[in-house]
Amino acid sequence: MPASTRHHRALAVFVHCLGILATVPALPTAAPPAAAAQPPPAVAPTPEPAMPSVPPAVPTPTRAAPPVAKPPVTVAVTPESTPAPRYRIQVRNSGGTPVDTTVRQELPAGASATAITAGGRATRTAGQSATEVTWQLKLPARSTTTLGTTLTTAAPDRPLTAPACAFARDGSRPYDCATGTWKAAVPAAAPERPETPPWQRTPVLLAGLGVVLVLALGGAWIWRRRRRRPVAAALSDGGPGTVYPRPAAPRPEQIRRRPSVWLIVPVAAVVLAGTVGTAAWTATRQVAEIDTDSQPTSGAWFGQGVNGAVGEPLRESAFEFTVYRVACEPGRAARQCEATVGVRNLTPEQQSWHGRLQRAYLPDGNFVSTDEQATRTANQGRDVFAQPMAAGSRTVLPLVFTVDGKAPPEQLELRSGVFSAGVRVDVP
Repeated sequence: MPASTRHHRALAVFVHCLGILATVPALPTAAPPAAAAQPPPAVAPTPEPAMPSVPPAVPTPTRAAPPVAKPPVTVAVTPESTPAPRYRIQVRNSGGTPVDTTVRQELPAGASATAITAGGRATRTAGQSATEVTWQLKLPARSTTTLGTTLTTAAPDRPLTAPACAFARDGSRPYDCATGTWKAAVPAAAPERPETPPWQRTPVLLAGLGVVLVLALGGAWIWRRRRRRPVAAALSDGGPGTVYPRPAAPRPEQIRRRPSVWLIVPVAAVVLAGTVGTAAWTATRQVAEIDTDSQPTSGAWFGQGVNGAVGEPLRESAFEFTVYRVACEPGRAARQCEATVGVRNLTPEQQSWHGRLQRAYLPDGNFVSTDEQATRTANQGRDVFAQPMAAGSRTVLPLVFTVDGKAPPEQLELRSGVFSAGVRVDVP
């Protein structure tokens, strides 16, 4: 190949390579090290148009969850007229769904069960010396289940009260409670002859006739004496021939004396001061007796204090209290005792009551008031003392007392208000 041809071909290849290099984009320059990099200049922010101020949103207060509604379960206790104490317990489910429930009947002190309907068993009450009969039931919808117990006691002639309650399946929430008192049947006595009314008896008739006769003679004698008096006066003053008395001589007018004002005012002031002082002293004394820290509180302005046993309805000024059951946690120094209490408002107005007025008295003489936080927990988060009870309403609820010591309470004191006498229930 000639040299000129090789020269032109090499030149063409060189030009072609330059064209290829021209089409390749330039690579970016390497960034400087981070240590040597300079911060960018500060740029003033562009002002935005002013917006109207909006108040912050108010947080919605959290509300406690409403308590679970109780199923429509009711209890009725009927004592039977039998030689031995016997009770018929009817548990009714008026709802449209089946309900699992635990039925407990508290037996009075000194009594034991000799016969129990199928499925029931006698056990010892938690933390107490009393005995209870327990059934685990599944109540069909719109049904009534009848249970029964027969008891024996050392004093067969003494009335026995045995309340019964239907609880939730775990026994923590009462649905309803009822009570019944068995009394020994009194043999029918022979019919007595009707007693003769007093006014038909012979001695009474004779005595009445004698009184009427004496009154008649006395009246005749007085009438005759008054009739003769004007004639005798006329004969003695005017002589014979006239029967008209002479006009009496005018008597001098008598001036009635009135007490001085200076005497009336001090006497009235002394009487008023005495009345006010007596009323104040009486009120102060009664208020001192109603001191909520006294033990027990015996003073009151309304009603009389009433004592009773578990299962007996006891009334004070506004409420009727019935303690159906008392159970304590076993084996703890500081433990909770739960009392299942029925409360009925017997007044035509709503009534408030307070947790600190409900007390449990211990064997050492001290007392504790209701543990309101534990009571709220036992009532599914509901504060039973927050709202007044409606007129004529009734409720069954647990009250919790936190006690120190292994001995259970000996007595419960329940009252509607600080001025009420309240009721006291002996705990077996």
